[in-house]
Amino acid sequence: MSEIDLDAVLEIESASFARPWTREHFRDEIQSPFGIPLVALMPEDHLAGYLCLKVIFDEAEILDVAVDPAQRGRGVGRLLVQHAFALCRERQVLRLGLEVRTGNREAITLYESVGFHEVGRRKAYYENGDDAILMEYTFEQQAEENHAV
Repeated sequence: MSEIDLDAVLEIESASFARPWTREHFRDEIQSPFGIPLVALMPEDHLAGYLCLKVIFDEAEILDVAVDPAQRGRGVGRLLVQHAFALCRERQVLRLGLEVRTGNREAITLYESVGFHEVGRRKAYYENGDDAILMEYTFEQQAEENHAV
């Protein structure tokens, strides 16, 4: 993700969330030494989705992810998450976490299908009182290698 992507990112963000991130939030992720903001591009450079990943030492978190409503159900979200996995493996991350709204069944199904599991909840986390499900993916092979040292 770069500054040039932000108009399209903000359009998707606004279509996806009741309290969307601002341009400044995304700029902060682009400039952060720990941030790895990604975009998925379709033919003719149409921005189909994005994911903001933060990596600190051996832990990472998906801070924000969304797909253009016109592109949902086509594997864009899965592709972004799989790319985040690859980046985490390169950096020897042991755990990748995220928060998801309890009512977001599509996202929960995707996350579970790639190996995330629920590790907790934040009660009334969202502005409408919805809980946040805390999910985590553990990179087993790297965890075993680090314990063997």
